[in-house]
Amino acid sequence: MDLRLTFNEVPEEYGRFRPHYPDALSSDLIAYSMLDATKKALEIGIGAGQATLPFLKTGCELTAVEIGDQLARYSREKFALYEHFKVLNQDFESALLDEDSFDLIYSASAFHWIKPEIGFPKVCRLLKSGGVFAWISVQPAPAHRHIHDELEKVYEKYSRYFGGDKLEFDRFPDVQRNQSYRINAFRQYGFIEIVDKLYHGTRTLNASDYATLCGTYSDHRAIPEADRIPFLSEIEDAVNRCGGKFTFSDTFLLCMGRKP
Repeated sequence: MDLRLTFNEVPEEYGRFRPHYPDALSSDLIAYSMLDATKKALEIGIGAGQATLPFLKTGCELTAVEIGDQLARYSREKFALYEHFKVLNQDFESALLDEDSFDLIYSASAFHWIKPEIGFPKVCRLLKSGGVFAWISVQPAPAHRHIHDELEKVYEKYSRYFGGDKLEFDRFPDVQRNQSYRINAFRQYGFIEIVDKLYHGTRTLNASDYATLCGTYSDHRAIPEADRIPFLSEIEDAVNRCGGKFTFSDTFLLCMGRKP
């Protein structure tokens, strides 16, 4: 199973519960790239469009690439009022796009699915000289340890589906290591004027909504339905035992650089 396609099964839930990105992040990227109505931008892996609106509001010509047909439809309909917007239902690796044509290419919580030795050279070919690439992601962490401990018990019960891994926010590398990896990758592929910034936010979900969010994660969706349904129900029960609310402390990462 291509785990990238699991998101396509639940576009509405993905759009409703996956995090949106801070205004300060998009503002910093728009300022750095000098994006405006005269420029062309490309979004890799638009998903349900959580990162897209600020860039559309600049008036730029925006092309999005999305491997999932249902997510492509969802985002196409979501932003239908923007006449300079289109979605290509393809994976980025095989999408036919004009080289030396984009002023900005960005990817929010999607570029990690692409092998860097494939993704970075293609990004470089597509960018104009002086164009900007931005790699955006979010690392969530639980705000309350007692809920984390209760959820670990559920994940241990279903650990056969996670290869020994447990909670989604336990499987991210630490922020500093993630930053270093990205900065080095940008340097390796020839980007200059590299900027790396962090932003912070919180989200609070009730037990039912948190379980629904967990049901949008790729490895959770890969669980056979006969086990996935009780697994998500037990997640909801665990949160309810701990007060019925789950709060994330989110760290948003923005790494951006310029093609010489």
